[in-house]
Parts: sequence; C-alpha cells; structure tokens
Amino acid sequence: AQRTDARQSIKALLLSPRAEQDAKPELEIFADDVKCAHGASTGNLDPDALFYLRARGVPQAQARALLIGAFVSEVLDDLAAATLPPDEAGQLKDSLHARMQAWLAGNGTGGR
Repeated sequence: AQRTDARQSIKALLLSPRAEQDAKPELEIFADDVKCAHGASTGNLDPDALFYLRARGVPQAQARALLIGAFVSEVLDDLAAATLPPDEAGQLKDSLHARMQAWLAGNGTGGR
C-alpha cells in the first residue's frame, strides 16, 4: 500500500553456548511511496540484569527465568492479542512458562 511506514525486527536470545540462530530479515515492497526498515539482533542474557536480580536475593535459575520471560512476553502478548481468545492466550503462556522452567531445570543455571 502507498504511504506505508513498516518496520521488521528480528531478535534472538541465545541461551546456551551451542545455541545458534539464522535470521534473514526480508521485506517485499511493491509500492514506491513507502518507508521501510528491517534488522536483526542476537544476544545473550544481560549480565548486568542478572547481577541486579542476584544482588537482590533472586536465585540464579529464577533470575534467568524472569529475564527469558520478559524477552518472550512482548511477542506472546502481540501474538495472543492478534490471534487467540483470552483463555487460549493464557493457556499458551502457562504452557510456555512450564516448558521454560523444565528447560532451565534440565540445563542448569549456566549458559551464556
């Protein structure tokens, strides 16, 4: 559509030393009066954020879970609001939270 302002951003959070991501931000633009931007970023959990939580008595595994949850919550909220009824959105969040807790329990509190 003409006079469109679009942005695409891909963010990856690497949770282990073996983790990889392969992002290819790509836009197909068929109009000549648009503003578009795209990008990709990859990172690990913020050591300063982990330190902040740990300094306040939050256990390592819980601190990691909080930061991972914060990372995915924005995407989940947008996805759920756009595609799911509220009860199913809640079930999705609960399921992903349980899987995250199981992953953290099985993979220790280390990682990148």
